[in-house]
Amino acid sequence: MRRRSLLALPALLLPGLAPAHARAQTQAAPSVVASFSILGDMVTQIAGDRVRLRTLAGPNADAHSFSPRPSDAQALRGAALVVRNGLGFDGWMDRMIRAAGYTGPVATATQGITPRQMDAHAHGHDHGGAGRRHNHSVAPRQVPDPHAWQDLRFGIAYARTIAAALARAVPAEAAAIEANAAAYIARLEALDAWVRAEVAAVPEARRKVVTSHDAFGYFGAAYGVAFLAPQGISTEAEPSAADVARLIRQIRAEGITAVFLENMGNPATLERLAREAGVVVRGRLYADALSEPSGLAPTYEAMFRHNIGVLVPAMRGDAA
Repeated sequence: MRRRSLLALPALLLPGLAPAHARAQTQAAPSVVASFSILGDMVTQIAGDRVRLRTLAGPNADAHSFSPRPSDAQALRGAALVVRNGLGFDGWMDRMIRAAGYTGPVATATQGITPRQMDAHAHGHDHGGAGRRHNHSVAPRQVPDPHAWQDLRFGIAYARTIAAALARAVPAEAAAIEANAAAYIARLEALDAWVRAEVAAVPEARRKVVTSHDAFGYFGAAYGVAFLAPQGISTEAEPSAADVARLIRQIRAEGITAVFLENMGNPATLERLAREAGVVVRGRLYADALSEPSGLAPTYEAMFRHNIGVLVPAMRGDAA
């Protein structure tokens, strides 16, 4: 009788006999820290719940001016992997890695990418350095443009770099991570083809867009669109009156109808520019940050679909 009652006990009450899924649930997934929302989404698409993700500059957050919290440094210390953009975009992450004493693996998404070069003094500042004015006696210094994810071909390179780092960080899940990455890359390749077809339907002379800051250089080079911005590549700098006046003249002279705000940053300058140029701001683009989950661009893929969905009719001059 005694023997029978012991056999009837649930297995999970007997030492060493817990079901496999119950044992797995007691083992916390490795922690991954991503610097900003686009990289965080890529980690999610590739690893899913096989890792615990912490994204520092989250939805609608301006990664140019992000200030890490003490809790962010603490999360870094326990991470199995850190994912950053590089090219100076998230330099605060590099400083935090040093300050936190983190010595684990770091995946730099732009690794192996040959970046576009930009004038460091364009619109009066270096990237991340507000208020620095151009000295006309000094030759302009070229710096890398960090917004490489705006070209989906580079987004695919990001995905490959992140997937390889995740597979090394979580070797027990490497097969699933690699399968997810392959499916994700196939979707990005299809999305790239769709973007090219949509933009190609707009006459080349109409492919001109004014945005808040110069975050779309890679998009423009990849898909044949000219982007103009009163601010340079950082959202922290204030454009000069001459910059704004020049853009107003160009909008009027060339009949530019695609004028957009971005989902982060101060809209006042662009709203004033549009008002003085006599054009309508056609909505918001997502450049450096995704939206909240319930918003228009909660993922990297959704960001491109939203941006193309508003850019194409605005470039054609369709009624707002």
